[in-house]
Amino acid sequence: MSKLFAVFSVLCIGTIMSVTAHADDTRTIEMVIEDHKFTPAEITIPANMPVILQVKNADAAVEEFDSHDLRREKIIAPGMTAKIKLDGLRPGDYSFMGEFHARTAQGKVHVQ
Repeated sequence: MSKLFAVFSVLCIGTIMSVTAHADDTRTIEMVIEDHKFTPAEITIPANMPVILQVKNADAAVEEFDSHDLRREKIIAPGMTAKIKLDGLRPGDYSFMGEFHARTAQGKVHVQ
C-alpha cells in the first residue's frame, strides 16, 4: 500500500509542477467593462505567446465579449470576471466588441 501511495504522490507532484510551469508562461492582462466600454480598449501583446484576458464586468448589465477575429465568445454577468485564453497568435490586429453594446464596447488586440 505504501509503495502505491509513493508512486501516486510522485505522479501527482509531477503533474502539479508541469501545470505550474505552464501557468508561469502565460501572461494575464486585466480589462474592465464599464459604461459599456472596454478599458483598456486596445492592448499589445507579443506574437506566439499565450495570454489570458481577465475581463471584469463593472456594469449593471450583462455583456458578451465577442470576437470573430479571435474566435472567442464569453457572456459576462454584472460584477463577474471572465478569463479568455488566447493561444499564441500570429502578428496582426484582432478586433473584439461587447455584443450587447456593440456601438460603444469596441476593442483591439495588436500582436507584434
